Amino acid sequence: MLFSSIPFILYFLPIVFLGYYILFFSRTLQNIWLLLASLFFYAWGEPVYVFIMIGSILFNSIIALFIDKSNSSAKKALLVIAIIANISVLFVFKYAGFIFGLMGTWGEGIASNLDFALPVGISFYTFQALSYVIDVYRGTTKAENPFYVGLYIAFFPQLIAGPIVQYNSIADQIRNRKSNFNMVSMGISRFCVGLGKKILLSNSFAAIADHVFEMSAIGVDTVTVPAALAWLGSIAYTLQIFFDFSAYSDMAIGLGLCFGFRLPENFNYPYIADSVTDFWKRWHISLTDWFRYYVYFPLGGNRVTNKDFMVRNMFIVWLLTGIWHGANWTFIIWGLFYFVLQLFERFVDFDSVVTNKFIRHIYTLFVVNILWVLFRADDLYQAGRFIMNMFGINNNGFFSNLALIFVKENIVFFIAGIIFCIPVIPKLNKWFYNHQKTGAHTAYTIVYPIAMIAMVLVCICYLTSGSYNPFIYFNF
Repeated sequence: MLFSSIPFILYFLPIVFLGYYILFFSRTLQNIWLLLASLFFYAWGEPVYVFIMIGSILFNSIIALFIDKSNSSAKKALLVIAIIANISVLFVFKYAGFIFGLMGTWGEGIASNLDFALPVGISFYTFQALSYVIDVYRGTTKAENPFYVGLYIAFFPQLIAGPIVQYNSIADQIRNRKSNFNMVSMGISRFCVGLGKKILLSNSFAAIADHVFEMSAIGVDTVTVPAALAWLGSIAYTLQIFFDFSAYSDMAIGLGLCFGFRLPENFNYPYIADSVTDFWKRWHISLTDWFRYYVYFPLGGNRVTNKDFMVRNMFIVWLLTGIWHGANWTFIIWGLFYFVLQLFERFVDFDSVVTNKFIRHIYTLFVVNILWVLFRADDLYQAGRFIMNMFGINNNGFFSNLALIFVKENIVFFIAGIIFCIPVIPKLNKWFYNHQKTGAHTAYTIVYPIAMIAMVLVCICYLTSGSYNPFIYFNF
């Protein structure tokens, strides 16, 4: 079930919200209600694979309890078992077909038998489960009963696409959180903003990006994609993936607030970054933090006397980052490109050498945009062909009537997309907060809720009309 769907908005969410606050007298009953609702939410689209998630909850809960009560040597053995078991589940569903497919004819036969549908959100909830077990092993988190762990892993706002949450950041909230009118109103507002970003912006950019990328796919080599159209397609996808994923995070954080949970931010205006390193401090923050805490630091991070080890540590992290996103060479090479770029910025002392903010920003946007093409492409062939089209290497020309039509039909969305990529709204909110006794603030307090309601109604109209509604991170 997607947040941006009629069943969720008009049926599931109102019922869960109403039931939750009817049980206001008991935190335990509220938690039970949320866990049952979360399992139903997942089972709606994954009626069989919900048992895999339940199995993950029970297995990791029980092994964490054993780790908590074992001696040092037994703890290590149990931790290794937990890591192998969790990674094995990911391997079977996400990577086995790809690995065996590389092994020739006999491997392809095995791969065809392992062509399972990917359980939705398995990468996200597996990483949460792993972080819980590792934290129990480290002693930074107390082992809990399966009920609390189940709510932590299955909590529907962040189940499908994060943010990836550490248990110790949410443990106290499960037992002792407090809800109030301000939190709920903030949560509803944040959800509405996310819904608008997803339906009105991301979906509009998706229609353009998908059309252009399909023209560059293998099997349609006779189709000419002029450079202007290729660049428009790449920019559309750059905007699509940001508004798609950040919208989901907005909706997840907003829903969390509605139920008294404060989930961590996952995006911080990544397209205003002035280096690739800065970009990854702003993009998918919870995933970056996960790899930092559970891979990079344990390997030694950058606090090593031999810089070769630091390079090795960075290489492993970015290789795993690419692999995490999917079983395709495009993701692997995408991750390794970011490894090379961040290593380059580190060794040339990029922040000191290039001081012009404009140049730094253009360089970052250029690199990120090109690498999103690699990320989006179905295979390396399509990625190479698309990038060559962008630079006119395929004798494809520059001007495109189709690109001009796309721009004219979607100019409002492109302008809005560019505006919302920069922190205009936070600055406006801060200004209104600092000028509460002005007429402008009074007008803002009246217009804002009306605008939110109008935007939600427009989004519902889009959904009921069956408009294009893909979700990129649904595949991870």
